[in-house]
Amino acid sequence: MKPAKVREMGTEELKAKERDLQEQLFRLRVQKSIGQLDNAIKLRDTRRDIARVKTVLREKQGLRPYRQGLRPHKQVSR
Repeated sequence: MKPAKVREMGTEELKAKERDLQEQLFRLRVQKSIGQLDNAIKLRDTRRDIARVKTVLREKQGLRPYRQGLRPHKQVSR
Protein backbone atom coordinates (compact mmCIF):
# COMPACT_ATOMS: atom_id res chain seq x y z
CA MET A 1 0.00 0.00 0.00
CA LYS A 2 1.43 3.35 -1.03
CA PRO A 3 1.79 6.08 1.63
CA ALA A 4 0.08 8.63 -0.64
CA LYS A 5 -2.98 6.35 -0.88
CA VAL A 6 -3.08 6.01 2.91
CA ARG A 7 -2.91 9.79 3.40
CA GLU A 8 -5.95 10.26 1.14
CA MET A 9 -8.14 8.12 3.41
CA GLY A 10 -10.34 9.58 6.13
CA THR A 11 -9.99 8.80 9.83
CA GLU A 12 -12.80 6.24 9.91
CA GLU A 13 -11.46 4.54 6.79
CA LEU A 14 -8.02 4.33 8.38
CA LYS A 15 -9.42 2.77 11.55
CA ALA A 16 -11.32 0.19 9.51
CA LYS A 17 -8.22 -0.52 7.41
CA GLU A 18 -6.15 -1.01 10.57
CA ARG A 19 -8.67 -3.56 11.89
CA ASP A 20 -8.64 -5.40 8.56
CA LEU A 21 -4.85 -5.47 8.47
CA GLN A 22 -4.65 -6.73 12.07
CA GLU A 23 -7.03 -9.58 11.19
CA GLN A 24 -5.03 -10.36 8.07
CA LEU A 25 -1.81 -10.42 10.11
CA PHE A 26 -3.41 -12.84 12.57
CA ARG A 27 -4.47 -15.17 9.74
CA LEU A 28 -0.99 -15.03 8.21
CA ARG A 29 0.62 -15.89 11.55
CA VAL A 30 -1.70 -18.87 11.95
CA GLN A 31 -0.87 -20.04 8.44
CA LYS A 32 2.84 -19.69 9.20
CA SER A 33 2.55 -21.68 12.41
CA ILE A 34 0.88 -24.63 10.66
CA GLY A 35 3.21 -24.46 7.67
CA GLN A 36 0.72 -23.28 5.05
CA LEU A 37 2.19 -19.84 4.37
CA ASP A 38 3.52 -19.73 0.82
CA ASN A 39 5.01 -16.26 0.82
CA ALA A 40 6.58 -15.02 4.05
CA ILE A 41 6.99 -11.53 2.60
CA LYS A 42 3.24 -11.04 3.09
CA LEU A 43 3.87 -10.93 6.85
CA ARG A 44 6.43 -8.17 6.51
CA ASP A 45 4.30 -6.17 4.08
CA THR A 46 1.24 -6.43 6.34
CA ARG A 47 3.21 -5.24 9.39
CA ARG A 48 4.54 -2.30 7.40
CA ASP A 49 1.07 -1.41 6.15
CA ILE A 50 -0.19 -1.40 9.74
CA ALA A 51 2.65 0.94 10.71
CA ARG A 52 1.82 3.28 7.82
CA VAL A 53 -1.84 3.42 8.80
CA LYS A 54 -1.03 4.06 12.46
CA THR A 55 1.43 6.81 11.54
CA VAL A 56 -1.08 8.62 9.34
CA LEU A 57 -3.77 8.26 12.04
CA ARG A 58 -1.46 9.92 14.56
CA GLU A 59 -0.71 12.73 12.11
CA LYS A 60 -4.41 13.31 11.41
CA GLN A 61 -5.26 13.36 15.10
CA GLY A 62 -2.65 16.04 15.67
CA LEU A 63 -0.72 14.10 18.27
CA ARG A 64 2.91 14.87 18.78
CA PRO A 65 5.40 12.15 18.06
CA TYR A 66 6.33 10.17 21.17
CA ARG A 67 9.90 11.45 21.35
CA GLN A 68 8.99 15.13 21.33
CA GLY A 69 6.94 14.76 24.48
CA LEU A 70 9.86 13.58 26.61
CA ARG A 71 11.94 15.83 28.80
CA PRO A 72 15.69 15.66 28.42
CA HIS A 73 17.54 13.74 31.11
CA LYS A 74 19.38 15.70 33.76
CA GLN A 75 23.08 15.18 33.70
CA VAL A 76 24.44 13.90 36.96
CA SER A 77 27.78 15.34 37.98
CA ARG A 78 30.09 12.94 39.72
